[in-house]
Amino acid sequence: MPSDLSPPGPDPDLLRRLLRAKDRIDAGSHEAWPVARLARVSGVSEAHFARAFKQAFGVPPHRYLLTRRIERATALLRDTDLPITEIAFRTGWESLGTFGRTFRDVMGESPSANRTRGRTEAHRLEGMPHCIVSAAHRPALEIAVSEKRRRRAGATKATSK
Repeated sequence: MPSDLSPPGPDPDLLRRLLRAKDRIDAGSHEAWPVARLARVSGVSEAHFARAFKQAFGVPPHRYLLTRRIERATALLRDTDLPITEIAFRTGWESLGTFGRTFRDVMGESPSANRTRGRTEAHRLEGMPHCIVSAAHRPALEIAVSEKRRRRAGATKATSK
């Protein structure tokens, strides 16, 4: 009889707890969600929560939160005339500088450039289902924002030599 050497599947109870925390982030991405708070929502230790969340969803909790905030900010930039400062605070950033720097690191352009481009592209996507458009605009955060910044700085130094 062949033995199954693959690891056991994820614990369904733990997945339910992790989804509860993920749903809270989705519903309140403008709020502060430190790992300690998310672990309490899930009813597990902080270390176990952080490890299990990354294993279940492919990204650490903080990176998931950043993704949700950037998605929301992108939608507000495209669909409203709110000032960029107001959008930054509504989406959970504590300062305009941090919002602008992180947005530029993740999206590759400033919030104002994204607003301009997003509005010109919006009319071309009117017939496309909203879920497809949202997935296409989802920010790619496979690596940490600080790591992106370090890699870009290293590339700049290498080309200047």
